[in-house]
Amino acid sequence: MRDLLLLFIVTGTLPFILRHAYIGVYVWSWLSYMNPQRLAFGFALSVPWAQIVAITLLISMFFSSERKALPKDKVVVVWIIYLLWMTFTAFFALQPEAAWEGFDTVMKIQFVTFLTMILITDQRKIDLLIWTIVLSIGFYSFKGGIFTLIHGGHYRVYGPMSSYIEENNALGLASLMIVPLAYYLYRTSRGRFLRWGLALFTFLTVVSVLGSQSRGAFLAILAVGTFFWLKSSSKLISGIGIVLLALIGFSIMSDTWFERMETIRNYQEDASAQSRLNSWTYNLNLASDRFVGGGFRSESPQTFAIYAPNPDDVHAAHSIFFGVLGDHGWVGLILFLTILMLTWRSLSFVIRETRNSEDEKLANKGVLAKMLQVSLIAYCSGGAFLGLAYFDLPWHIIAISILLKSQLQVPEAGQTSPAGEARERKRGLASNSRNMRLRSGRL
Repeated sequence: MRDLLLLFIVTGTLPFILRHAYIGVYVWSWLSYMNPQRLAFGFALSVPWAQIVAITLLISMFFSSERKALPKDKVVVVWIIYLLWMTFTAFFALQPEAAWEGFDTVMKIQFVTFLTMILITDQRKIDLLIWTIVLSIGFYSFKGGIFTLIHGGHYRVYGPMSSYIEENNALGLASLMIVPLAYYLYRTSRGRFLRWGLALFTFLTVVSVLGSQSRGAFLAILAVGTFFWLKSSSKLISGIGIVLLALIGFSIMSDTWFERMETIRNYQEDASAQSRLNSWTYNLNLASDRFVGGGFRSESPQTFAIYAPNPDDVHAAHSIFFGVLGDHGWVGLILFLTILMLTWRSLSFVIRETRNSEDEKLANKGVLAKMLQVSLIAYCSGGAFLGLAYFDLPWHIIAISILLKSQLQVPEAGQTSPAGEARERKRGLASNSRNMRLRSGRL
């Protein structure tokens, strides 16, 4: 029954995608984040749903007469250079077959993300994409929150099989990353019941993050809570809210949860932490020895015997930073960090240009920019301990950030951008000041 339902939904969207290519971005994102085929039991498991949607999307774009162009942004330039560098390092990979498999997976994600920047051209479409992402990942975090409450946090929460968020750690971080996006939807939604529903959804998502028993996600919660409080306009109210939420969350967790979090302090005695340190050292030594790194999926007994302190403990990097370093060398890591830094600056630009705006639409863009920054904080702090460098969500956040800045710089016909208005105000003030000095000089 589930297989037939999925078949009906996907095939039913194809005519709409052919008519409006951007709808394909939403369907592809839903398939990528929620992985609904993993909830089926029959033929749906083996059907390449995302590939079918992507091909339909490309056909629609080919026959569409609409203008197709990437936003003109520094982030896009560095991003393309980063992808070219990934391609270059793949030719020198230590494990060629595994590397090209990883390359294929990553580039498919990157390709559709670039199509997102071409097709999602206004705020309404951006909001629909955010809804798609939040509800797709939220399907598991919402269920996970209920599961954690029922079982008192005794069991871990996992994501869909054979996906980026299958492991409890990955789902915990992905769930935390959508919390700021859910808050943005809460702030910009009007219906009372919808807002209450989003508030409940956000609470259960946070509970699900705790229920994942992921230490990386827990550290990310601390970082997100601190940043959210520092950026809050009402620190007293937000501080009380964060403390209350923490007390409620901790009160429902079991002793096993606290015992697992306690290992953060005693990492020298924790086998998992020692495996991470061994893997990080492996990637550091590999990048220092090979200018191009090891390529995708270089981990093997043979390579660990050369570069790791403990050659018998073969693990993936479990860190977005050490993962990129080992895969693509120091050049790759610098490009990756540059993309994150420039994205942060783009969001800061949006926040600055929309601050104190009386226009509700512009003010909402500022709220979204702040929440995207919170999501990046979650990704960088939690991702430091998790191998999600190529996961779709952070790249979608980067793409949305680029689009958000582009909207301010390239307004609709007949309108002036906020940045342009700010420059005009400064010119006006400078002109008035100059006139005042001239008048006073004449007097």
